Amino acid sequence: MTFVSLLGRLNATNYVGIGVFMGLQGYYAPNSVDEVISLLLEAANESQLAKLLAGGTDVLVQMHSGLNKPDVLVNLKKIKETNRLEINDREIYIGAAIPSAQMQEYQNLKTLLPGLLEAADLIGSTQVQGRATICGNLCNASPAGDSIPALIAAGAVCDIANKDGGRQLQVEDFVVGVGQNALEPGEFLLGVSVPTPSSTKKDAYLRFIPRTEMDIAVAGAGVAIAFEDNKCVEARIAIGAVAPTARLVERAGEALVGHEISDETIENAVAACREAASPISDKRGTAAYRKKVVGVLIKRAIKIAESRVREAA
Repeated sequence: MTFVSLLGRLNATNYVGIGVFMGLQGYYAPNSVDEVISLLLEAANESQLAKLLAGGTDVLVQMHSGLNKPDVLVNLKKIKETNRLEINDREIYIGAAIPSAQMQEYQNLKTLLPGLLEAADLIGSTQVQGRATICGNLCNASPAGDSIPALIAAGAVCDIANKDGGRQLQVEDFVVGVGQNALEPGEFLLGVSVPTPSSTKKDAYLRFIPRTEMDIAVAGAGVAIAFEDNKCVEARIAIGAVAPTARLVERAGEALVGHEISDETIENAVAACREAASPISDKRGTAAYRKKVVGVLIKRAIKIAESRVREAA
């Protein structure tokens, strides 16, 4: 593994200020998965807080603001597995260190998962997207994280590395609370895999924000639907920013499966999503307002996903 002194690290980069690193006991840039696991276990054994750096657009800001003060920072950028972006007939794999900007360069990825790419494109500005990753967005576990409902709708699975050979976990089970994920000591997220959708399956993601851009969602909606003989045969619908975690609303999907998409079936899905929502009221919107908005977004996202399937036919 590679240990870099704080002073050397500060001299080597232009995006980290000295205030960010105050209090850090070590910065590491390991070259393998096993080294990362070893560092995380060592930190846990010594009751140290270790944080992982993929893009850094969340963790560095939190450190600078004092919200997050890790003892150890571990950079994942040198790990081969975290830089993997692979598309084949079976799955789409997106490594934890793949930035949003790199995802946007793959036209076939945009064709296969337009909704997920739309969600990734909403994370920060163009400059931020050169660093920000959807896996970092997922691990940050914000209720308003844009990538999370889109990943849930797409059926994404977390690829988690640990000393026992790793484990898999559906994205809807990965975020367990506000700012909390399901990673155990010594574990980290290598990447996410999504089943490669057929030409009769498409996704969509929409959010509502108070401003025109670069704001966090008041409500978000992720939808993925598949058709056969004009009937919906598969549907995954997820809501975000209207509960402590993004949620897969199974009853909403069930309202569509086996039916043609109609005003009635859409309204049934909308009702299920509003019932599943448990938003808070704050300065950005009341709970009642958020429930209303999430239903509107779900209706629009369903229609967008449907139109994409028909365009691809």
